[in-house]
Amino acid sequence: MTDFYKTSLYNNHEELGAKLIPFSSFLMPLQYSRIIEEHKHVRTKVGLFDVSHMGEFIVKGENAKRFLQKVTTNDIELLKVGKAQYTAICNEDGGILDDFVIYNLSDYYMLVVNAANTEKIFNWLEKNLMDKVELKNISDKMSLLAIQGPLSRQVLLSFFPEIDSLNYYETLLPNEDGIVIARTGYSGELGFEIYCPNSIIVSLWERLLSSSEDLKPVGLGCRDSLRLEMGYALYGHELDESVNPIEAGLSWITKLDTEFIGSNKLNNIKNNRKLVPLILKDRAIPRSGYKIFNLEEKEIGFVTSGGMSPSLNLGIALAYINLPDVEELKCFKIKIRDNFFDIHKTKLPFYKEGTYLS
Repeated sequence: MTDFYKTSLYNNHEELGAKLIPFSSFLMPLQYSRIIEEHKHVRTKVGLFDVSHMGEFIVKGENAKRFLQKVTTNDIELLKVGKAQYTAICNEDGGILDDFVIYNLSDYYMLVVNAANTEKIFNWLEKNLMDKVELKNISDKMSLLAIQGPLSRQVLLSFFPEIDSLNYYETLLPNEDGIVIARTGYSGELGFEIYCPNSIIVSLWERLLSSSEDLKPVGLGCRDSLRLEMGYALYGHELDESVNPIEAGLSWITKLDTEFIGSNKLNNIKNNRKLVPLILKDRAIPRSGYKIFNLEEKEIGFVTSGGMSPSLNLGIALAYINLPDVEELKCFKIKIRDNFFDIHKTKLPFYKEGTYLS
């Protein structure tokens, strides 16, 4: 266990009886009670996640905007002060190195990358750095809390009244304590993410949890089931360097005319598969790695993420399926324990009652 990093809240998680597991080189809380119970609590009330394992980089300087336009897929010109932008970084062949969020904090940009990719992405950015751009990795100095659920605004207002002005994908600028609060999240519910110096995160965590009986600590287990119900991609499952953003359904954040690294390949690429949301009505559970077949039981794809939806009580999955089968068929076959089940194409999100736009 000494080989893993610990967040500043590790002792708090132990005291709360969390089940701690290795995740992206950290020991992180999988759950405090039951995953399904925590999932439903976030959907109906409000949960508090420690996601301090994520990586944070600062990009600033005269050419910061031009640099980010070169290395990210979205159009950085659209990212105004006080806004957040979902984007990705591709390699020269158009494969996805990471998907992440950029915040425009006026004097600088903050990039928040997936924990497992922190070192890889920092090295990539350094390799492609241009003159008059400063790049800094502040991951070991920052903690990150995600407060998510329909009651999140109500709970957080007494601590930070300014959040009342935030719309979805907007952010407050850093306050005098260096805290950045954004209306972003990974749950599909109304929520906020709090970037905070390590020195004050324990105090904030404890004060938040003692402020309301409706707020409970929740772990990475329900974070995964919540994001799957929304159809949000997860790096290492739906996304990796063998996947390009077009086939992954991320055309909306892929602005080829900005000429980012990898855009030339994407302009000329011919995709032969597509990421598809599927729903299973039988009493069986689709899992990552399960094979997808056409009606003649010929293999045509595979599940990237799957499970039983706690909110819908149905099996749901994301799967890469070959073209043209995706367009021609509405129903496929999935093989589970040597048995074939019908699995149907559907539309995202799986769970349609999320409050994230409230």
